Amino acid sequence: MHYDPIKKTLGNFFNRWPLTKRVFYHLLDILLLRTWHIHKALRLFFIETADRKTVYVLDAGSGFGQYTYFLARKKPHWSIKGVDVKAEEVDSCNAFFSKTGIKNVRFEVKDLITYSEHNTYDLILSVDVMEHIREDEQVFSNFFHSLKQDGLLLISTPSNLGGSGVHDEGDSSFIEEHVRDGYSMEEMTEKLKKAGFNKVKIQYTYGKPGNISWHLSMKYPILLLGKSRLLLLVLPIYYLFVMPFSLILNAADVRFKHKSGTGLLVKAWK
Repeated sequence: MHYDPIKKTLGNFFNRWPLTKRVFYHLLDILLLRTWHIHKALRLFFIETADRKTVYVLDAGSGFGQYTYFLARKKPHWSIKGVDVKAEEVDSCNAFFSKTGIKNVRFEVKDLITYSEHNTYDLILSVDVMEHIREDEQVFSNFFHSLKQDGLLLISTPSNLGGSGVHDEGDSSFIEEHVRDGYSMEEMTEKLKKAGFNKVKIQYTYGKPGNISWHLSMKYPILLLGKSRLLLLVLPIYYLFVMPFSLILNAADVRFKHKSGTGLLVKAWK
């Protein structure tokens, strides 16, 4: 399935006014299990950097800008840059953040394959990006050079254990824009260490509870929207019944450690 047209439809629907964009961000925070895991990791980073006056952050592949929004509201004294290859996303985010008066953020059009700023960032965040980039080793190298010493790279991406909806040989990716179905822990570790990272820690996300939640709250609704955009009007009714179950499953997925999962949460230090 081509996911980008559906994302564009959702973006156009919610990007009309700052209020609807804020609502959209909050919906993504609730619906997307990866956001639950990322927020948990970021809160730990907040504690670890509590004594720093300013922290420099790169949101690499910022998309709708929801993670930048979370960081900017929690840490108004931090300096945050969001970069994305899609100019329409960057323009939309710059317009929204300007209207809402958030001043510690800027967005730029950049290609992660070529983009690097030497020794600049304390934190680089990259959520659901690497599965879209074939030249991943070059991007990992760029991340390494862009981080300060002891800086943290935080990645969320599908695993090779059913990520992108691929479970058996011959299955096609649920999202056709993905250039790979997912990473193994070994492949991710090897590529990051090759790029120069001296410490890598990886955990599975989307274990059994998270995988069920993903089907209920994301896969099935996206399949419906793939058939007709008009079904966007019935999604609120669908979520009214599904959300209580999804929230419980998401909470369980974040709380417990999983022996396997369809997602990876990756931390790598320079």
